[in-house]
Amino acid sequence: MNENIQTVIKIKKLREAAKIPARGSASAAGYDLCACTDADIEILPSETAGIGTGIAVEIPEGYFGAVFARSGLAMKQGLRPANCVGVIDSDYRGEIIVAVHNDGTVARTVHAGDRIAQLVIMPYLPVSFEEAEELGDTERGAGGFGSTGT
Repeated sequence: MNENIQTVIKIKKLREAAKIPARGSASAAGYDLCACTDADIEILPSETAGIGTGIAVEIPEGYFGAVFARSGLAMKQGLRPANCVGVIDSDYRGEIIVAVHNDGTVARTVHAGDRIAQLVIMPYLPVSFEEAEELGDTERGAGGFGSTGT
């Protein structure tokens, strides 16, 4: 892969303290999203808080932003995006807000500047749906939820 070819994503800081997403390592797929808040936000067990990042992005047509959990935050503190994977469409220009859920048993506090999720820019395939009376056969067929073994 040619690392000199990059897609440029325009980003707008909506707040002075907002941080531009950055990768934790040269080969990381995700760019860390950071909390941009005026005060600490406490998230009680089994509760969700919408946490602003202070940024808006211009994602090119044909791509979307996928907001994933940061594995260390999920593993060590039980914090993850409430919808598991958030989707930022290419036509959205508002602030990126991450709905952070506390899966743990103790309250957790998010501070301004904390890395709360990661953003991965991904292509998608636009499709149209066509209603059909029958679908093509496969070896698996309609088997789901463990039908292929463990």
